[in-house]
Amino acid sequence: MHTDRKTKLFKQSAIWGFIVIELIFFSVAGHFFSVSDKAFMDGANMLLLFKQSAPIGIIALGMTIVMINGNIDLSVGATYALCAIIMLDSMTWPIFAGLGDWVIPVAWLLALGTGMILGLINGFIVWKTGVDAFIVTLGSMLGFRGLVFMYNGEQPTSHLNWTLVDIAEADLFGIETPTIVFVVFTILIWLLMTKTVHGRNAYAIGDNREAAVNAGIKVGPHMVLNFVLIGFLAALSAVVFYSASGSVNPNDGTLYELWVITAVVLGGTKLIGGSGSVISTFGGVIAIQLLRKGLGHIGADTAMVNLVIGLILIAVLFLDKQLNRKGREELKI
Repeated sequence: MHTDRKTKLFKQSAIWGFIVIELIFFSVAGHFFSVSDKAFMDGANMLLLFKQSAPIGIIALGMTIVMINGNIDLSVGATYALCAIIMLDSMTWPIFAGLGDWVIPVAWLLALGTGMILGLINGFIVWKTGVDAFIVTLGSMLGFRGLVFMYNGEQPTSHLNWTLVDIAEADLFGIETPTIVFVVFTILIWLLMTKTVHGRNAYAIGDNREAAVNAGIKVGPHMVLNFVLIGFLAALSAVVFYSASGSVNPNDGTLYELWVITAVVLGGTKLIGGSGSVISTFGGVIAIQLLRKGLGHIGADTAMVNLVIGLILIAVLFLDKQLNRKGREELKI
């Protein structure tokens, strides 16, 4: 038990140590290799980093819950794109022509509702068929992406509403809307996972599904609710980003599922379920964005960024496996 506690504490604190190392490394390296006149830890640069982290980060919060539950969702990128298209396109529908700017909340609700419906479809299939979530959501990833391409004839969907842009780019003490939404929902999901029965059940199901069933937990409906939640958060991410952008391409959100899963795993959540932390996922998202921004700051190209992050992910998974193996061996002794 003591070993498990130490391993858990190490996993939750390691990501913050890694972030500190990143900040020091890129600040020092920037003096010699920077392609910009700005210091890496410039205040405006850090605020921009948080804003750029929001689209991936908001989805990663939902992925954390699903992975703690012992599942995974590969369809989040396609869900993100489809919800963005629904939001922007619905603002031009004739049925809403007389609403004026009141069409904005209607479009938001339609996008969020779409995300929840797509999540419900995934969760219901996983529950009722017993097929692994990896397979189900791999299929829905392809299916939802197909809907994205079918929706507007493979052309971008655009609608720029300046009231919507003003809302999306509003700031509070210099902190813009995407960052505020990301932080607020991090706190809300943390409260859900640490202070509610639903959160405790998520860990119990991920740790031992059979024991959870024997304890009277309704595993199927619980998992469905979590898929609905990640669908909602994927849609929320799209609402936050495309409210300012005003244009979505059919390929938008491609590979988002991989970036999201990388952030969650980097934050210490187990792929097999039963363990994870929303706050550490927040750190994982920031760590990845720091890597991307830091490597760009010293002149690395996209290929190098992807290579470095891929190697770090492999190293994290290897370390996690070694720590778990060591813990099991000490328990046997």
